[in-house]
Amino acid sequence: MEYFAGSGSLDRPLRQPIVTIGNFDGLHVGHRAIMDTVVARARASGGTAVVYTFNPHPIRVLRPDQAPRLLTTHEQKVELIEQAGIDALVVENFDAEFATISAERFIREILFERLRPVAVYVGYDFHFGRDREGSMRLLTELGPRLGFSVTIIPEVTTEGSDVNSTRIRRMLVESRVEEAGRMLGRAYSVRGHVVQGDQRGRTLGFPTANLDPENEILPAAGVYAGHFLFIDDGNPKRGVELPAVMNVGTRPTFEGDGRLQAEAHLLDFKGDVYGRHVEMSFLARLREERRFADVDALREQIATDIGAAREILGHP
Repeated sequence: MEYFAGSGSLDRPLRQPIVTIGNFDGLHVGHRAIMDTVVARARASGGTAVVYTFNPHPIRVLRPDQAPRLLTTHEQKVELIEQAGIDALVVENFDAEFATISAERFIREILFERLRPVAVYVGYDFHFGRDREGSMRLLTELGPRLGFSVTIIPEVTTEGSDVNSTRIRRMLVESRVEEAGRMLGRAYSVRGHVVQGDQRGRTLGFPTANLDPENEILPAAGVYAGHFLFIDDGNPKRGVELPAVMNVGTRPTFEGDGRLQAEAHLLDFKGDVYGRHVEMSFLARLREERRFADVDALREQIATDIGAAREILGHP
């Protein structure tokens, strides 16, 4: 996939661009439905499947006090877009100056003159231009006059409700990671580097890798079953994925500073992973976080959690 830092950096015309536009935070199944359509159309016509998106998220610039916590880092979003089969990604820098561009000017000067699309596909809730003034009607009327078709992709639903990033955030806040995973089309994952903790897990007989998270959202406090993926070079190698029991919380059995922390016990693994760049994926919630009467009771519960995780993950 080719990466362009802004539409102004396009150094040549793209071949018959089939374009979709949006923020695409989380790359959930609704976003994938749009991208699958774009890729299929591009393959059928011999064109180029193009995603046009923004960084930072426009609300960070327009209404920073109302900006949502994002589901994916920029790095994750780029990788997920590439995995969707997109040929070219254009990431526009969204700043105060760009925010002043009117909807019609955006269509004419950015979308048409720079990208030169053959067809544009957008989600049902897409808005654009200064103060989000751009409507579907304007896009569908102006597009054909400029020479490109416009198709609105209908909403995707799960369990009777439409899929959107706001709903996924709510699921994570409520620790409903399985439901969030169904909306994302994959387990929710958090990236970061492994840092040294207080080594409580080691003294309990269950050493943990403590994460310094890059993502803005952690699932609610609780114990989860999931996977631990190495995404940099080292030992274990990049791409190695291990089953894990993960805890998100404040460790109420011990005195702490009350900060929400994430840590993982890697099943059947012994080794030093300090400093590694990793991704923790939350597949299923095992239980809530709670305070135990003593260390022995906590140790017994951790052993039970590991047994439950082995069953869920199919790792005897």
